[in-house]
Amino acid sequence: MQENSAASPMKAYDLSGRVAVVTGAASGIGQRSAEFLSAAGARIVLGDIDAEGLEVTAGRVNQTSAGVTQVTDVTDRSAVEALIQRAVDEYGRLDILCNIAGAMSPGTIEEITDDQLEKALSLNLRSVIWGCRAAIPAMKGNETGGSIINVSSGAIDSPTPGIGLYAITKAAVAMLTKTLATEVGPYGIRVNALCPGATMTKFTTWRMHREDGTLDREAYDQFVERMRARSPLGEVGEAEDQAHILLHLASDAARWTTGTIMRANGGQTFSW
Repeated sequence: MQENSAASPMKAYDLSGRVAVVTGAASGIGQRSAEFLSAAGARIVLGDIDAEGLEVTAGRVNQTSAGVTQVTDVTDRSAVEALIQRAVDEYGRLDILCNIAGAMSPGTIEEITDDQLEKALSLNLRSVIWGCRAAIPAMKGNETGGSIINVSSGAIDSPTPGIGLYAITKAAVAMLTKTLATEVGPYGIRVNALCPGATMTKFTTWRMHREDGTLDREAYDQFVERMRARSPLGEVGEAEDQAHILLHLASDAARWTTGTIMRANGGQTFSW
């Protein structure tokens, strides 16, 4: 660390010259994180299965830096590898990987079908492994190393009926993160996980919509009140609350942070 870093501490958040890949970039935490990384100077490769949402994010990213989109189904290993390669081909390097894409897997353990199991494993776990595996060779030669940020979930700390499969995959992401941090640290690559609590995005509010797609305002308000009651702060999170943490983990301000499971959840769950 430079001796005069205290004179300009925000300089550590400058990502000029860095290149990031963000999955799940079409909405929610992925979209806001891409915006934050771009505002800090990073060039972004945006991946998501939602082509229309990707274009919205690209429009925002390109207001502050540069970004390209690639429609990506993260349950397809070759598609994940192609997304990582796009960063190298487009910008000549990869510094930051944000594995954000994922989805809920509702249902009790007894009810889980083999198809649901395979889908959840591919979307929430295999995709993260594939992304990490493809990113490591691209980051090894960087003079500044690299930063991998995987999104886990507060569900790993608090068993909840009906979302067990989701929690299992996210717990595996947390262990993957800690293990990988020990393996790639010698190359200057940091690996951390973000564990969001109740964050009001499309990911969270899916369960509050009627069959015709309209929002059930009563169900929404009840959910918000339940989540607020679980937080000592009496709040629920927004996508940008997670994006702030992700930007920190991506930057040199977190240069000595690796293998960390960062719980950004308003105190809804705690872990020793």
